Amino acid sequence: MNPANTYNLCCQYHGKRVRIEEINGRVHYGEITRVDRRQVWILPDRRFGGYGLGYWGWGGSGAGFGVGIAFGVVAGIALAPLLFW
Repeated sequence: MNPANTYNLCCQYHGKRVRIEEINGRVHYGEITRVDRRQVWILPDRRFGGYGLGYWGWGGSGAGFGVGIAFGVVAGIALAPLLFW
């Protein structure tokens, strides 16, 4: 997925629960909490195997943004509620 398209899609889904798949096959479920030109941060969703509230991961360094995922590794993004209703 093109990083510019990924950025625009993440901005569109900001504040929503999503499923993000990396090019290496790793899948993340959570709410997008922050987006910048290099990466997207999601707060992992415990229901889908994430760490849940209170886990701030690599991207936030205690700031409360969640797990940071670089746009260069994103293979696809989909709204999570559409996948699991």
